[in-house]
Order: sequence, then structure tokens, then C-alpha cells
Amino acid sequence: MTLQTGASANAVALTSPWAVVPPLGNLDAYISAVNRLPLLTLEEEQRYAKNLKENNDLEAASALVMSHLRLVVSISRKYLGYGLPHGDLIQEGNIGLMKAVRRFDPDQGVRLVSYAMHWIKAEIHEYILKNWRMVKVATTKAQRKLFFNLRSMKQGFKDDADVETHRDTLSEAQIDSMAHDLHVKREEVIEMETRMSGGDVLLDPGPTADGEDGFGPIAYLADSTQEPTALIESRQRDVLASDGIATALETLDPRSRRIVEERWLQVNDDGSGGMTLHDLAAEYGVSAERIRQIEVAAMKKMRKALAEYA
Repeated sequence: MTLQTGASANAVALTSPWAVVPPLGNLDAYISAVNRLPLLTLEEEQRYAKNLKENNDLEAASALVMSHLRLVVSISRKYLGYGLPHGDLIQEGNIGLMKAVRRFDPDQGVRLVSYAMHWIKAEIHEYILKNWRMVKVATTKAQRKLFFNLRSMKQGFKDDADVETHRDTLSEAQIDSMAHDLHVKREEVIEMETRMSGGDVLLDPGPTADGEDGFGPIAYLADSTQEPTALIESRQRDVLASDGIATALETLDPRSRRIVEERWLQVNDDGSGGMTLHDLAAEYGVSAERIRQIEVAAMKKMRKALAEYA
């Protein structure tokens, strides 16, 4: 086999899934492989999406899916706290990604990354909903032992003539006795009793009787500040606030630049700003209105330079 480089290698990686999937099923190797896959440009994404929509081209669909596998890995990491295998979360997210690719319309003016995030999260949420009860009730050997014995042992305590039959919760003596008989810690008995007596919580309660969307834990499962698009936007803002503004200032003449810097970028030790319109007018020997006009023209020129820089 010959080694391919450049655009040819990228094309093979995007259209041939088996060229990058590790043969031994190692999750770390898979994540490393998908992170090396090239991202599509806007023009490439539009071309593949239109080819899929118009010609049902499966190679185009493969290219769109493969270039966004790293997005699934990124989103799935936010749901690791629910006791479910990372590989399963990625698998469910990949299903959502494939659904998004199938339904994506390139003529809507949005990137696939923004459209796919909804579908990826929806599949992961559905998977968590189906497994929530199992995950929260018994995840370890000790918890499974408690799960299968707690109800019967509680009933035995109630049937005991020396115990008040109306008691619904375990007493301290009953907790100690159960922990001793099952060879588990008393804290584990208390935790399982709390889990089983607390009932289920709907992650997604659905619409209320008034037609309003119900509020549940599903609304705050993921940290919105770690969304891939939010991170990209944050980085872009940081770049514009530093390098972008510096580049825009270089397009101004010395007088316009000083006016903008004094009016908007100067901060004194006491927290106050720089020079006022009247201060600058007195220095340059013109009216305050003329300084304002120069400032407006300079800001307009800077906005144009920032748009080109972005």
C-alpha cells in the first residue's frame, strides 16, 4: 500500500471510514483517529451536502459524517457523569449525527455543525432517559445485593412483633442489622434506601397541562459554556479584541488613531476614561463637533477593517 498525503489522503479519510477506524476497537485509539480527520471548508460542505441531497451520494454522506465525528466525542464528554460508558454515549451521538446529515439542507444558510448538535444531543438524552433508573438504583455489586434484599428485609422488620408496623423508614438498629447481615457498610444501606424511596425523576417532563414546556434536569445536563460553537465564538471575540483592534487601528491616520485611543481605549488609574471631546478640540485647535466627526469616521473605518479581519 502506498502512503497518500495532502488532499488525496484527506479525501480517502473522509470517504473511507475503514481507513481510520482502529481494528481493535480501542476507544482512545478511536478518539485519536477522529481528531486527526480533516475538517471541511464551507465550500466542501456545501458541495457534499448538495450531492447527497440531489443524488443520494453515500460517499458524500460519509464525508460529512466523518468530518464531524470529533464533534460527537466533544459533546459526549459532557455526559460522563451519569455512569454510562463513554463508548456507548459516542455511539448514540453518532446515530444522531447520521440523522442530522440525512436531514441537512445546505440551502438554509447554516453550517452542519450547528444543525447536527441538536440531533446528537437528542440521541444522547434519549439513551440517558432509557438507562437512568438502572444507573441510579444499582451500579455496583454491593448495591445490587442491597437492591434485591432491601424490600424483603424491610418487610421482615415490619412483620416483627417488636417493631412498630407503621414505620416506613429504617431505624438506626435496623440499618446496623441489615449492614451486618449483607456484609456491606451502613452508609450503603442508607444510600440505597434513599434511592429506592425517593422515586424516579423525569429528566424530560414534556409539556405541561397549559401547553408550556416542562422544566426538568434535561435542561441543565450539559454545560452551555463548553459548547463547541460557544468556545469558537469566545476565541473569535478574544482575537478580535486584541489582534483585530490592533490591525484596525493601523488603518487610521495618526490624529484619528489618537482620538479613538483617548476616547475608547484609555483607562486611568482611578477608572475614568481618557480625554473628552473638548480636551481634544482644545489640543488640535478645532471644535468639539469636528472631533466627534473625526471619531465617527474613524470608528466606521475600523468596523470595516474588523469585518475583513474576521
